[in-house]
Amino acid sequence: MDKYIKIIKDIIDYRSEEECFEFKENWFEAHGIGEYISALSNAAAICRKEFAYLIWGVNDETHEIVGTKFDFRKDVKKEPLEHYLARQTMPDVSFSFHEVIFEGKRVVLLEIPKAKNIPTSFDGIRYIRIGSSKVNVAKYPDREARLFESLRDKEKTIENIESDYQNLTFERLFTYYAGRGLSLKTETFKKNLGLLTKDGKYNLMAQLLSDNSHIPVRVSVFNGETKASHLFSVKEFGNTCILLSLEKVLEYADVINIIQADESRRITTRKDVALFDMSAFREAVINAFVHNKWIDGNAPMITVYSNRVEILSRGTLDPKQTMEGFYMGESVPVNRKLSDIFLQLHISERSGRGVPKIIDIYGKDVFDFRENSIAVNLPFNWINKVGDNVGNKVGDKKPLNSRRKQILEEIRNNPNVTQAQLSKIIGIGLTAIENNIRFLKKNDYIERVGSNKTGYWKVKG
Repeated sequence: MDKYIKIIKDIIDYRSEEECFEFKENWFEAHGIGEYISALSNAAAICRKEFAYLIWGVNDETHEIVGTKFDFRKDVKKEPLEHYLARQTMPDVSFSFHEVIFEGKRVVLLEIPKAKNIPTSFDGIRYIRIGSSKVNVAKYPDREARLFESLRDKEKTIENIESDYQNLTFERLFTYYAGRGLSLKTETFKKNLGLLTKDGKYNLMAQLLSDNSHIPVRVSVFNGETKASHLFSVKEFGNTCILLSLEKVLEYADVINIIQADESRRITTRKDVALFDMSAFREAVINAFVHNKWIDGNAPMITVYSNRVEILSRGTLDPKQTMEGFYMGESVPVNRKLSDIFLQLHISERSGRGVPKIIDIYGKDVFDFRENSIAVNLPFNWINKVGDNVGNKVGDKKPLNSRRKQILEEIRNNPNVTQAQLSKIIGIGLTAIENNIRFLKKNDYIERVGSNKTGYWKVKG
């Protein structure tokens, strides 16, 4: 059972439910489980994963292990549940239930193989996942076409997609290589760098590396903490070879990374404090360029707010990439050939230090895995906001996810609020509230003044 404990551990590390897994607590509805088998099996095919999972005993909001009373051995109208599900699932995908004890609590995992050759249906209907919902795929023709394309194993990549532009030139690419002490041969560079489709046409990667990529790369600056605030400026670094776009973005970071003079507790010399850690920013931007889903025609997006800089790449992790491996720096490239070029030019390295370096400085919470993108939010270290904490390592005060921000706001509005009251207001379990309160106290966001019974909460900073 160690295998399934590891699977559960890896899945709950995701911030939200993905298309290939679903969390339940004690929910039981036989026909609904069958619909999930169809939806998750088809989602696994689209995401190119071998299996999808329906898991009981995990809170879908907090991903806290809560345990379950779900009984997969129960009969449905005098028919065993597994037989009921298998009888109506077409074709047979050999799903299986597994029961484990995780963190001292009972968890049930339904392992569902990906659809092969034809979509998986239940009770005559083919389902698909859209975000965390399951729907009849027939109502979504584009997604149905994508499903069939996945089943035909014709995955779109920057190497097999033909560029919309065939009159490409590569003078800047040659210059870039020369600047790194490397030379490209005119006769062979297209083949060596993988810039051609099987038909001998320029592919999307050739377009990305050409003198005019036709893809904009922008850095937007807002004067507040959200995009609802005033847009201060937009800098354009795209529509050229993406190697140069990357270089220009990194250069611009030196402009926005204000160096502040910290004269608090000054004895002999003044200490300069950067707004954010440049090495972490560099790693985040390089990863965004290498792993971006360029096939959608969109570049990574860099957004500067008043309290952080966000680096967002389109798409999700490679299907073979686990969360544990991601955090440990065991990278599985989304764009393998492009990754090889970055390695060849020493823009990135094979050691896999990028993500661990970011985590060492800022912690795991700066990574936000969304439905169709991955964002890294690096918090600013404003001296005039951190007060007595000036001088601490940049990023010591870890950023908050939406749930913790909500708890902090409730505490700010009512310093006497109890954890039981917070549980009802926020709509999550008391244990989850206790865990989040512990995080807020440990990371210096709040402190308890007085006793647990008669005291109150103080928001710090």
